[in-house]
Amino acid sequence: MFKDYNMNQVVLPLDLEIKLQENDIAFAVHHLVEHIPDEAFAGFLQKTGCPAYHPRMMMKIILCAYTQSVFSGRKIEALLKDSIRMMWLAQGYEPSYRTINRFRVHPEVQVLLRECFVQFRCQLIQENEIDNEAIFIDGTKIEANANKFTFVWRKSIEKYSASLLEKSTQLYDELVEREIIPQIERESSDELSVEELSLITKKLEEKVEELTKEIEASEDADERKQLRSSRKEPKKAYKQF
Repeated sequence: MFKDYNMNQVVLPLDLEIKLQENDIAFAVHHLVEHIPDEAFAGFLQKTGCPAYHPRMMMKIILCAYTQSVFSGRKIEALLKDSIRMMWLAQGYEPSYRTINRFRVHPEVQVLLRECFVQFRCQLIQENEIDNEAIFIDGTKIEANANKFTFVWRKSIEKYSASLLEKSTQLYDELVEREIIPQIERESSDELSVEELSLITKKLEEKVEELTKEIEASEDADERKQLRSSRKEPKKAYKQF
């Protein structure tokens, strides 16, 4: 026995929304764009010529394509023909790649895309989908800006991070020993926490400002020279922290 399968029978079109899962990314994109006020699309209104595609629809298909790592205008056009979520967002319309590209290079669209990115991130934070303070590192190989053949790996980042913590603790001990900054209350003697690093930075900044005021207030050339020399160490340490 086989389930009924007949290519010669006429099938009425269904609402594509029911084919999508409840947590599909298309719904998030849809709600995000629908919350954009109408005034934001006022610049796209044309009183003459052929009616244009609605800018809300164009924004939705572009953003949805970007979430799938599709950036080419031709590939977005192809998705409109075979992706259920894209067909639902476009409600059956199939703008060409030329129309898609002309729309997204519009100056107002560039502003809208940036604002949508910020709004989408804020929405994810409010819904506790991502952590505002977190930096996520996976095993992905990322090309660095410095050189075409330079790459950053997770292990290298973790090793460098541990090295920085060790250096910062050592530098703090030296500053306290030389009485450049006062000792702070620490949670652990092994490594400095983010809050402790911030506090050390604040102490160093205060020290630099204090010496700067003394330099400005002094009229003796030798004393000013000595104060400038004393300011070098905390100033250098401040930049490092």
